[in-house]
Amino acid sequence: MKKVLITGASGFIGSFMVEEALRRNYDVYAGIRKSSSTIYLTDTRIKLVELDFSDVEVLREKLNKLPYFDYIIHNAGLTKGLKKQDYFTSNYEYTKNFIAVLISLNRIPKKFIYMSSLAAFGPGDPLLLQAVKVSDRPQPVTSYGESKLASENFITSLLNFPYIIIRPTAVYGPREKDLLTVFKLINSNLELFVGFKKQHLTFVYVSDLITAVFLAMESTIINRGYFVSDGHVYDGKMFGNSIKMQLQKKTLRLHLPVVFVRLIAILSEATKYIRRKQPVLNLEKIKELESTNWKCDIQPLLDDLNFKPEYNLDRGIQETTAWYRKEKWLK
Repeated sequence: MKKVLITGASGFIGSFMVEEALRRNYDVYAGIRKSSSTIYLTDTRIKLVELDFSDVEVLREKLNKLPYFDYIIHNAGLTKGLKKQDYFTSNYEYTKNFIAVLISLNRIPKKFIYMSSLAAFGPGDPLLLQAVKVSDRPQPVTSYGESKLASENFITSLLNFPYIIIRPTAVYGPREKDLLTVFKLINSNLELFVGFKKQHLTFVYVSDLITAVFLAMESTIINRGYFVSDGHVYDGKMFGNSIKMQLQKKTLRLHLPVVFVRLIAILSEATKYIRRKQPVLNLEKIKELESTNWKCDIQPLLDDLNFKPEYNLDRGIQETTAWYRKEKWLK
């Protein structure tokens, strides 16, 4: 039975990866933090492993006691930080530490899957509206994206290190909390839009993303990167309409000027060090919301791995809404 280590296993995407690995009969090791909730990691076949990527010596000692992993999916990372350095510490420095220990212990897996993001490349040209391609020059607009790109550059610079980089667009589905904010607003009969320009958006349902990850992991292909979406392009109103259809709600639509929303974000961020938590509406998020082209080219994924998304937005929103209601995340 092949062994796989999945870091960030307790989170939204990581927990689904663990479930899929079990379904495919892997010997699954779930990398978590000491403070991680294991609410989605209750299967007795899962081997929980506490990993501290901040201390190289402690990490080396821990990994040296573990078996060789055929595959590693490095999904651990920070999506919300109080300051720019937080992103680089968690997403870049910790990734370097992890890989350095693997190399020093001669524990390089058959394939190392790095979970990056479309944010590492940033949005596409707002005038030409062409999809972002792997051949394009990355232009991240957020600290999160910059930190992911730094990790990508480090990984691709390594010799004899078999990697695959996965760059999903906006991921949604059961257990996801960020887009839940939009669901709650619409459930309160309100839709908010930043600015007056039409956004071209892409999404991927979590189970389709997991399929893409395992297709890449189990293929013979190495040293490539892939964008992942459901292959369709949407706008903000289409996204809202899909949610409204499931919630059976009518809404008041408000378009707020970017300057006004940025001011709200500044005021919200003024409390983040007191609360020790980044607010949902922050300056990093504004950069994403005011970017109009989030198209990405998934043709390489279709060609190389025969990836076939099963969920368009309407189907994915339907299942997500049903889960939110079942878990009472939505009334």
